[in-house]
Amino acid sequence: MARPRTKPPRRRLPVLAATASLVVGLGALPAAAAAARTGGPAAEAGRAPAKTPVAVGYGGAVASVDADASAAGIEVLRKGGNAVDAAVATAAALGVTEPYSAGIGGGGYFVHYDAKRHQVSTIDGRERAPLSADENLFLENGKPIPFADAVTSGLSVGTPGTPATWDTALRTWGSRSLAQVLKPAERIARSGFTVDATFRQQTADNQSRFKDFPATAKLFLPGGAPPAVGSTLKNPDLARTYALLGERGVGALYRGELGRDIVRTVRKPPVDPASGRVARPGGLTERDLRAYGAKRQAPTRTSYRGLDVYGMGPSSSGGTTVAEALNILERGDLSKADEKTYLHRYIEASRIAFADRNRWVGDPAFEDVPAKALTSQRFADARACLVKDDAVLKSPLAPGDPRSPVPCGAHGKAAPTPYEGEHTSHLTVADKWGNVVAYTLTIEQTGGSGITVPGRGFLLNNELTDFSFVPVTPGVHDPNLPGPGKRPRSSMSPTIVLDHGRPAFALGSPGGATIITTALQTLLNHVDRGMPLVDAIAAPRASQRNAAATELEPGLWDSPLRGRLERIGHVFKPNPEIGAATGVQRLPDGRWVAAAERVRRGGGSAMVVRPSGHAPIR
Repeated sequence: MARPRTKPPRRRLPVLAATASLVVGLGALPAAAAAARTGGPAAEAGRAPAKTPVAVGYGGAVASVDADASAAGIEVLRKGGNAVDAAVATAAALGVTEPYSAGIGGGGYFVHYDAKRHQVSTIDGRERAPLSADENLFLENGKPIPFADAVTSGLSVGTPGTPATWDTALRTWGSRSLAQVLKPAERIARSGFTVDATFRQQTADNQSRFKDFPATAKLFLPGGAPPAVGSTLKNPDLARTYALLGERGVGALYRGELGRDIVRTVRKPPVDPASGRVARPGGLTERDLRAYGAKRQAPTRTSYRGLDVYGMGPSSSGGTTVAEALNILERGDLSKADEKTYLHRYIEASRIAFADRNRWVGDPAFEDVPAKALTSQRFADARACLVKDDAVLKSPLAPGDPRSPVPCGAHGKAAPTPYEGEHTSHLTVADKWGNVVAYTLTIEQTGGSGITVPGRGFLLNNELTDFSFVPVTPGVHDPNLPGPGKRPRSSMSPTIVLDHGRPAFALGSPGGATIITTALQTLLNHVDRGMPLVDAIAAPRASQRNAAATELEPGLWDSPLRGRLERIGHVFKPNPEIGAATGVQRLPDGRWVAAAERVRRGGGSAMVVRPSGHAPIR
């Protein structure tokens, strides 16, 4: 790959395509957002709130996968709250309307831009293994237990980090109390939300295990079947749980009665005796809850095309891996490359970055993670020489050594990428003062452990299955084995991009290990390929994670471009859907663009406080 000696100049970012569907006035707002302004119902009976993938205006912006959740954030912004307040309100609402992907039984990563200090900070709210856990957590008789058995069990449940994340964020940067920002979600839980096709399908996909846990079946299988599209699903238990957290704070979970209920559920999963299911108990204790703390830490940072890209550091691998791939691609001008060359280089940079991620990244409280070296241009340059425009690297590719970079050198054996659950949720928020939040949260795969805490209205995570059960490569140190109080490695990649210290845009996505490639490709689409943010999100995706085959969505699988790439050695396999991104962008005139998916996961929901019509094209 040809590389100029100096970095390309700062690139001017696109705004919106002329064909983009924009929100203009109250009448075009989703019903949930209109309710926030008028005080009316979120939607007519039997009808889901409408969604729009892009909105432009003043006063702040929210983008999430769900209209009710985005409206909750907008409500808080409209009442004078800031981006952090609105982010927590949106996340809490997602715990009601997207309970299979997010909720207080899980964890996540929070990236914040402080407009007063022009500073990016992060919170690691990842779940932790019990203090009793060791590297044999998922072994029986020296062999790993079946993955499916681990997923639906107390054994897979880590100490929840989401409530601590909310509390830490609000105390550090928020302007509203936890009780105040939980009110919209509490109201949705009590009044109910309209079931859409995606929610029903996700319920049906989990019906065989949900039915075996009485509390889960009662909540999500009314009448013994998935709820009908257009019906209203209420969760009064979660409404009461949110009210309890608002009244007593998160101490109710980490040191009180709510925590005791979680521990009881994990240690003796409440299975229907008639089901025949055996759900292994977990080792979580009240001591584990008391010992938990969300960690404030510095973000990862790299420069790309003159922009400053900030992400989440370990225990997430998102920030380091996105940064390394960007650094590999920095030396070539992708804006002038043809589509084949662009995709080829993106795929190869992803392959290399994942090879290094798999070998080096784990929980830094337990592992010596060379995060600064992984995100250095020096290391990226030593790896970039592997990329040739007329040849394809073979996976699994061996890692490099970021501590002592050798051009095109390898360090030991390859470590393939293990499976990660894909059904996480991401939200992006900005306020009128210029503060920005990119927040990715999860309970791991769809439905988490499948275990609802009786009387409390939320599912517990199965996050500990993100650990390697055994070393991925025999004889090679695996930084992601379980340990006492250890956080499993994540791919969550909430990202904030600054231009001369001011917000340019922010984004993130769910999708397990594909989160990294989704964030990377969306950023490249926007910065290098000149796509407006909503189009960069909607574009068909490819995901290479140091595997033999690169996954392609239908838009690329069915394209002649696939054949052109196969002729130089690429191997592909289809994937019907990769990720579900959201983002926000600051326009030069001070307005915000909120952007979400047009189609994936049923489409996303982008809203602004005061819609102002179309943005200028530049």
